[in-house]
Amino acid sequence: MSKPRVVVIGTGGTISSVGKNSLDLVEYSANNKIYNVDELLEVFPETRKQAEVVPVNLRNIPSTAVGPTEWLEINAKIHEMVAQDPGLDGIVITHGTATLEETAYFLNLVVKVDIPIVLVGAQRPASGIGTDAGINLVNAIRTAGDPNSKGRGVLGLLNDEIHFSRDMTKTATLRQHTFKSPDFGVLGHADWDRIVYYRMPERRRAPDTEFDVRGVRKLPPVEILMSYAGSKGVAIDAFVESGTQGIVIGTMAPGYVTPKEFEKLEAVAEKGITIVYSTRAGTGRVANVPSRRIAGTILADNLTPQKSRVLLSVALTKTDDPIELQRIFDNY
Repeated sequence: MSKPRVVVIGTGGTISSVGKNSLDLVEYSANNKIYNVDELLEVFPETRKQAEVVPVNLRNIPSTAVGPTEWLEINAKIHEMVAQDPGLDGIVITHGTATLEETAYFLNLVVKVDIPIVLVGAQRPASGIGTDAGINLVNAIRTAGDPNSKGRGVLGLLNDEIHFSRDMTKTATLRQHTFKSPDFGVLGHADWDRIVYYRMPERRRAPDTEFDVRGVRKLPPVEILMSYAGSKGVAIDAFVESGTQGIVIGTMAPGYVTPKEFEKLEAVAEKGITIVYSTRAGTGRVANVPSRRIAGTILADNLTPQKSRVLLSVALTKTDDPIELQRIFDNY
């Protein structure tokens, strides 16, 4: 039986990082060494036993340096690779864990290729004792090459678990089981003998979405405000001055802001800036409380503030109509 053909696009991150020694598990970035993806595959030769792997070196940066510019670049590279090689079975993207969930969700909204796309990271550098880099990469390649991964949207693979990009979030600073899908759980597992799935996502997902940002050079700017006890909303003024087109609020659960924040946000809404209510709670839908909700505010369902920012930025490439934006948040 022939092996699946899988592209591995390298962007850097902990999974590709090299520390000063095997016990350098936290301060490895100071060593300033990150493997190219072809080097990473050589470090873990087991990866090439899973598929016919095509390495693509795109970036060698920590995920703290990844943002909308890099999202657009990764999206363009995905489409370029599939156009060049229509026989590809899947794509893996190595990525730092700090912002992996945001990149994955962005791709889930905009990618227009009908093969599995899996983002993978690690909590320990490739050089570290007990590193999860090798097994995560092996399992990501297996997952991307498995035909049963098709149609589930963009996926995340860490710690033997397969997550839907919309649902997953990083929950621990150092533990290897950091990624969770708090409200709904994993889609499946990368077990030792086979890839096993247990559910399909309900929300719209790649490639069946209404967004296509190929050719877009810059995404609409969106900022995040975290509500907290006693906040006077000082950051709101800075956001407006910077020219933001939208503000996502990590409200106090289930959907409240402070009186001062409310006052400033009302003024912001009158200027035509889109406001989205998410929640800082981490799980559950943000509540529709009319007395606490500014007219025209979009409700983010159970999306985290960082995921809400991604969706709003993408949605604003199409519309700024509140009714349409609410429909989008209800469907994605």
